[in-house]
Amino acid sequence: MAARRLLSRALRPLCAPGARPPARYLQTENHELIRQETSSAKTLMDIGTRRIFSSDHDIFRESVRKFFQEAVLPYHAEWEKAGQVSRELWEKAGQQGLLGVNISEKHGGIGGDLLSSAVVWEEQMYVNCSGPGFSLHSDIVMPYIANYGSKDQIERFIPEMSAGKCIGAIAMTEPGAGSDLQGVRTYAKKDGSDWILNGSKVFITNGWMSDLVIVVAVTNREARSPAHGISLFLVENGMKGFIKGRKLEKIGLKAQDTAELFFEDVRLPASALLGQENKGFYYLMAELPQERLLIADMALASCEFMFEETRNYVKQRKAFGKTIAHLQTVQHKLAELKTQICVGRTFVDSCLQLHEEKRLDSSTASMAKYWASDLQNSVATQCVQLHGGWGYMWEYPIAKAFVDSRVQPIYGGTNEIMKELIARDIVIDK
Repeated sequence: MAARRLLSRALRPLCAPGARPPARYLQTENHELIRQETSSAKTLMDIGTRRIFSSDHDIFRESVRKFFQEAVLPYHAEWEKAGQVSRELWEKAGQQGLLGVNISEKHGGIGGDLLSSAVVWEEQMYVNCSGPGFSLHSDIVMPYIANYGSKDQIERFIPEMSAGKCIGAIAMTEPGAGSDLQGVRTYAKKDGSDWILNGSKVFITNGWMSDLVIVVAVTNREARSPAHGISLFLVENGMKGFIKGRKLEKIGLKAQDTAELFFEDVRLPASALLGQENKGFYYLMAELPQERLLIADMALASCEFMFEETRNYVKQRKAFGKTIAHLQTVQHKLAELKTQICVGRTFVDSCLQLHEEKRLDSSTASMAKYWASDLQNSVATQCVQLHGGWGYMWEYPIAKAFVDSRVQPIYGGTNEIMKELIARDIVIDK
């Protein structure tokens, strides 16, 4: 596959002896090349910046950027009207090697590192196209199967998911249980070796198009705490009693299919249990830091996009006989925005590096998610203001970025819950 070839390609020389280094690199007194950070790069979205990445990542990023610009951006407005992207896009992404990037090759994934996954997250935000639910599919759903699934489950689902032929979703949220996972009411009852599943879920990303859904359900109502009685199940599209409700109409993420799901006496074989019975809550707690990091990185990438979009706008928009970029108040606002974004990028890049080294803890991931998503909303508001009335028009990318940003502090655990988790780690006796 294209991505596998790119990810395994040997490091190419950055410049010939005696030649000037590329503009995105800096040369030390010892003639060593070091990567620029975003704060000193020409734009915040330049390829070849940030010390956490290598030239292999740059090659991959060029390929991913081309994919989003050619296969996604031209069609996104049409998908916004439809409330979903096309299945053809999912298969194209699979052919390009953009799904399951961080899942090992032995399981049927691409075998890239976490930073390669981050490249895909960021490049999607750099084209301002929130429709494709690739990140949830690849970096939230697939890891549950790869990490806790049986050999049969892995062999059956991971290759198909990497190919974009099996779209994944995860069903945690219920009408009465959002951030409080211990409030889940969906129930799976043993019936011989089978399970009978009943309940409902809401706000499920990829829910309408899903072929496979990881469902969070209570399996032991007598457990000493709700956390000790939750299990995960693999529910396939077409199973009797599995009903997809309407596509939900949202104020943002309009091309991303989000649905209600209903389970009415769905009979599941024993092989549908993911991992061990009653261990689901612990699996969720183990995987949520990656979900929160993903949200944080996509939030920062959105900030970078919005800043560049606004920078370009103010340099063209004229008022009082000159471009508004000449106004000191606009210049100072841009200076503030760039500084805030670059500070946030430094922290999120540190978190990406920590997670790549398996050292990112829950509290730090919560800090990243809360800080970055709050920053995204702040940047969105200020960039709309700098656009004036045109920033309120749907045809302008900043308007879409503005409404898309609002859900970021809500899903993946609300930012209020993030602060609770951070505070708990502060005051607990260790």
